[in-house]
Amino acid sequence: MRRQLLPALLAFAAFTVMLGLLYPLAITGIAQLGFSSKANGSLVRQDGVVVGSSLIGQSFTAPRYFHPRPSAAGDGYDGTSSSASSLGPSNPTLLQDVGARIVAYRKENGLAPGTPVPVEAVTSSGSGLDPHISPADAAIQAVRVVRERHLALADVLDLVSEHTDGRTLGFLGEPGVNVLELNLALDRSK
Repeated sequence: MRRQLLPALLAFAAFTVMLGLLYPLAITGIAQLGFSSKANGSLVRQDGVVVGSSLIGQSFTAPRYFHPRPSAAGDGYDGTSSSASSLGPSNPTLLQDVGARIVAYRKENGLAPGTPVPVEAVTSSGSGLDPHISPADAAIQAVRVVRERHLALADVLDLVSEHTDGRTLGFLGEPGVNVLELNLALDRSK
């Protein structure tokens, strides 16, 4: 038994050091050298102060700001509770919540009853922390933001365009507007 146990323990120790220590340190070093901004959480700074991450959605509720997707993560946009609502498409609670969000979205953005609403504006993402909205959602919200901030619609739509990320690798997913970066750009535009 000793002949089998000793090699097994040595292999366990060797692989623990290689895969549990050396490999993570090497990958962390490569990430820090080549992609330090992304490796450190894609932090967004304003006036030298970290105000968020471009990868994690935040709650903006004031009418003068673009609003993100609804969040099911904890009490909303809680990075430690990232998750979807786990409610199926026919669940009465989900249908009621989405219906209430549609009414609120139309009212907040001055839309007539029956006006189509972008689906991501009233449903949470799989993580509950999605930092993006669709360009269509941003265009609808732009009218409210212009009204609240007394800016020209063309200027706000230019900012929306500047903060729209294309498809990943040019063909994966859909274009999205980063809400945090767009709202910070709006604050700077004064």
